[in-house]
Amino acid sequence: MLAPVIVYFVLFHYVVMPGAYVAFVDFNIRKGIFGSKFVGLDNFQFLLKNGDLWNITKNTLLYNFVFLALGNVIQIVFAIMLSEVSGKWFKKVTQSVFLLPYFISMVIVGVFAYNMFNYNSGFVNTVMVSLGFERYEFYSNPDIWKYIIVAFKIWSATGYGMIVYLATITGISHDLYEAAYMDGASKWQRIRYMTLPLLKPTFILLLLFGLGGILKGSFDLFYNLIGTNSVLYPQTDIIDTYVFRSLVGQFNFSMGAAVGFYQSLFGLIIVLTVNLIVRKIEPDSALF
Repeated sequence: MLAPVIVYFVLFHYVVMPGAYVAFVDFNIRKGIFGSKFVGLDNFQFLLKNGDLWNITKNTLLYNFVFLALGNVIQIVFAIMLSEVSGKWFKKVTQSVFLLPYFISMVIVGVFAYNMFNYNSGFVNTVMVSLGFERYEFYSNPDIWKYIIVAFKIWSATGYGMIVYLATITGISHDLYEAAYMDGASKWQRIRYMTLPLLKPTFILLLLFGLGGILKGSFDLFYNLIGTNSVLYPQTDIIDTYVFRSLVGQFNFSMGAAVGFYQSLFGLIIVLTVNLIVRKIEPDSALF
C-alpha cells in the first residue's frame, strides 16, 4: 500500500531536485539545464532591484502566519463543537456543508467577491445605500482587503482542517471521558483538560507542515480577488503575485526558479528552527 506513495515522492520530490540548478544559470531551452551558462546569484537580483523584496516578503509572512494561527484555532473550535453533537445525521450534513468551500474554485470566489464588493452594483453597497449610508469604494482602499482575504481563506480552509482535528478527537478513547465524567468533571473541564491537550500533537504537526510553505502564498486566492489592481498592492502583494507580474510574457524560467529556491530555503530554515524549539520544549511532538 505504501509503494505508490513512495514512488510518487521519489519521482516528483527527489528526482527533480537537481532542477533547482536552473536558479543559478541563464537557462537556454536548447542547451538544457546543465548546458546553460552559470550566472551565480544574478537571478536573485531582480527581487532586490526594485526594493520590493521586504514588502512582499512581509506581506507573505504575515498573511500565512494569520492563516496558520487563526485557521487552526477556528478549526479546533468547530471540531470540538461538532464532536459534542449527538445526532449522527446532523453531524454528517454539517461536515459536508463545512467541507464544500474547500472544493470551490478560487475563480468562482473571485467572481463572488466582485459581486459582493464592487462600487456600482455590489451587494454590500446596495444594502448600504438602501439603509441610507454612502457607497464604500472597496477596490480603492487597500487596508480593508487584509480582512477580506483572511476571511475568504478561513472560509475556504476551515472544513478540511476541521475534519483532521475531528478525526483526532474521534480516536480518543471514550473510556477517558467516562472516567472523567464519573469523577465529576463537567463538559468544559473535559474539553479543557482532556480534548485540548490530546489535540496538541496534531496542532504542532500541522503547524510545522504549514511553516514549511509559509513563504509561498495562495496565488489563486490573491490573484482572483485582487487581479491587477495596483492600488491594493501595498497591502495585498505577495511573492507569488509579484513574480507572476514580473515574469508574465517573458518566460524567464531562471528567475522563476530563483524565487522558488528562495521560498523553499526560507521555509526550510523556519521548519528546522521551530522543530528545534519544539524538540527542546516537548520532544514527543517534534518531527525529528
